[in-house]
Amino acid sequence: MTEKALRLGTRRSKLAMAQSGLVADAVSQVTGRPVELVPVTTYGDISREHLAQIGGTGVFVAALREALQREEVDFAVHSLKDLPTTQPEDLVLAAVPEREDPRDVLVARDALKFTDLPRGARVGTGSPRRMAQLNAYARAHGLDIETVPIRGNVDTRIGFVKNGELDAVVLAAAGLNRVGRSDEVTDFLSVDTILPAPGQGALAVECRAGHTAQDAALAAELAALDDPHTRAAVTAERSLLAALEAGCSAPVGALADMLADGQIVKEMRLRGVVGRPDGSALVQLSTTGPVPQTHEQAMALGRELATEMLAQGAAGLMGERAQ
Repeated sequence: MTEKALRLGTRRSKLAMAQSGLVADAVSQVTGRPVELVPVTTYGDISREHLAQIGGTGVFVAALREALQREEVDFAVHSLKDLPTTQPEDLVLAAVPEREDPRDVLVARDALKFTDLPRGARVGTGSPRRMAQLNAYARAHGLDIETVPIRGNVDTRIGFVKNGELDAVVLAAAGLNRVGRSDEVTDFLSVDTILPAPGQGALAVECRAGHTAQDAALAAELAALDDPHTRAAVTAERSLLAALEAGCSAPVGALADMLADGQIVKEMRLRGVVGRPDGSALVQLSTTGPVPQTHEQAMALGRELATEMLAQGAAGLMGERAQ
């Protein structure tokens, strides 16, 4: 008798289905059980408003979490950058698999690089974080660009460039890699130019916190997909976001990366940025410490950097802080 399939809750977008499919394959290998995708429509998928207006934090996540809590699915896959920083007590992040490329990328007409964009170029992005850093970089380097707020899936966003409405759009490298469209990238934006969203490029595998033996067993099996370095990095990034009291639609960028001496990872560096969307003011700082060995050490690194950023005036650059 074949074992009952595990039900994986996922958003319906092409990208979400692609990345959930990758996790489904990995979970099948670990558990020996078939995995079926259960598409769930979230509020963020049906609302046409800009993310900052509909609350940003959690709009792609709430419906998936409710499906988990109602036991309609056994586990769910999220883009980690969509997750609110507070974790429900009845759910657990069972695994954070190895991170994809965290960088932002440019898809521009005529294969243009960011620094080659013509004066007055219209650059589309739905992210205040990207706007703040693109505009700040442009100001510092004598570029003249106009950032234009957009929403929509990968096809829609790239379509704005193809139909001539925009000169370029900025997207996450990880998303394009996962849907097999990285060949359309015209420029990879260095993290020294634009820091990604906290958790960008990483996935979160969430399930119910072991209330039953079945839940506990599944959580233990899913934990095999966890990558400790990725988890430490995204924990520090999200701790920074939480300590700034900012939601995931706030203009906050953060990236933790491992600093190696040869083959040996010695330290973790955490960089953070907060800026006004027009790029007129930016607070950008970094801190380096031993690679965190515990959840609490990773959290402490994020809080430490947030404290320094707030002391430099970060709060005043975020507009309305999340309640």
